[in-house]
Amino acid sequence: MLLRDECEIRVHGGKGGDGLVSFWREKFVAKGGPDGGDGGDGGSVVLLATARVNSLLTLGRSPRYEAQSGQPGGVNNRAGPGGEDVELEVPLGTQVFDAARGNLLRDLVEEGQRLVVAAGGRGGRGNPHFATAVRQTPRRAEPGRLGETRRLRLELKLFAEVGLVGLPNAGKSTFLASISRATPKIADYPFTTLEPQVGIAAVGDYDTLVVADLPGLIEGAAEGHGLGYRFLKHVERCRVLLHLVDVSAEALDEPAASVRVIVRELAQYSSELAVRPRLVVATKVESEADEGRARELEAALGEPVHSISAHTGRGVRALLDRTTALVRMPAPT
Repeated sequence: MLLRDECEIRVHGGKGGDGLVSFWREKFVAKGGPDGGDGGDGGSVVLLATARVNSLLTLGRSPRYEAQSGQPGGVNNRAGPGGEDVELEVPLGTQVFDAARGNLLRDLVEEGQRLVVAAGGRGGRGNPHFATAVRQTPRRAEPGRLGETRRLRLELKLFAEVGLVGLPNAGKSTFLASISRATPKIADYPFTTLEPQVGIAAVGDYDTLVVADLPGLIEGAAEGHGLGYRFLKHVERCRVLLHLVDVSAEALDEPAASVRVIVRELAQYSSELAVRPRLVVATKVESEADEGRARELEAALGEPVHSISAHTGRGVRALLDRTTALVRMPAPT
């Protein structure tokens, strides 16, 4: 399940219909009173949060969305029909920003949550509204008002129960592919994963875990270096982090040092991430020498390290069971 991070769109509420100047005309009635109808209200542009979509990609393909205008009023005090709303579906976890001001308008996190982002213009009043005892045949009506116009920036913060973090080539994509039907790109070079990937892992007969493979971070990511900075915001949505560390002989970085790099970057980005529940996972443990390096990592960190091999399946089921227990644990009050 490939997710795009953000998009920018322009939204326009529909114009209200014009009020009508009209007078009642009937046989034997020379001068009827005013009977111009009110114009209909313009339609609005509305964002709807739903699990039916998981990407902003489709929405971002069109830069402009405009609701229907209201119709003008009719004779015999008939009001013009209102314009239809334009309803845009966005994924759960979409943050809506006013692009001009940069302020957050709403965080859409619940199924069915709606946000009017460009209200339609109000319809104009017909000439009966301007009749007075002195002026009984007003030739005045209101024009419909313009709808709101706004430029929006939509950012998707990935919703997942478990986030996979680690330096590039830590084995995150391979692990995700081994526990779910996700098909991330896998190769022996850094930054293979350029977009967040989501997989659903079956745990037991009835339970599942939503797991996100987040692109590899590097030192300095919190200050904007590398690709990881683009996706640090996704980590905030995850209840539990699995910190994957390559302990194989071919590892590009010393295991304990690579752990400290990621821990430091997460803490610099958000103090809350520094205390987020996590499990350290030694990956690519496929020989006795790899097991020895996993034990050395555990000693260096002073905390448990879970050893797995995504290729052989070793330790994967036990890790999923432990992760599930941690995810389902009630949050502290």
